[in-house]
Amino acid sequence: MKQDAVPGRYTSLWFEATKPGTYHLFCAEYCGTQHSGMIGHVVVMEPAAYQVWLSGGPVTGSLASRGAVLFEQLGCITCHRGEPGMRGPLLDSVFGKRVQLQSGETVTADEAYIRESILDPQAKIVAGFQPIMPTFKGLVSEEGLMELIGYIKSLGEQAAGRGTRMKQLNHAPTTSTSTTASVRGC
Repeated sequence: MKQDAVPGRYTSLWFEATKPGTYHLFCAEYCGTQHSGMIGHVVVMEPAAYQVWLSGGPVTGSLASRGAVLFEQLGCITCHRGEPGMRGPLLDSVFGKRVQLQSGETVTADEAYIRESILDPQAKIVAGFQPIMPTFKGLVSEEGLMELIGYIKSLGEQAAGRGTRMKQLNHAPTTSTSTTASVRGC
């Protein structure tokens, strides 16, 4: 099926889903500068699971773990994965740090800055990156914003844990057999 998707505009399409799962949506043709932001997903649920979701459902997992799921579902991982040539800044350990902006100013990456960057990404563009991030205003609920912020905060904690673990591994005796198995998570 094909349906045009335009940033900032809600589009509806009806079909009967037959197989539960989460399916990615992508724009089918190059249509301009925000083409890469025209993504989404369809979640197909069993009727009972849908009723639980519809009623607000039980909240499971931590704020950060729910934020990690949302981060992936919204396609944030596409630009913020930390690979060479990435289109967005790496978010590991950014929370609480100073961020250099294209304007020459610096800001602290606190909850307010992250919220603004999600809802109005053109307001404060990080130095070295193009203003290509689409807005998620109207697409992410207040709860979703809190989950995303919680996840980004947790990335710093995870990175700190990896750094501590690497220091431990670098100072571990070379005769230890357990060190090799531990390196996998670094």
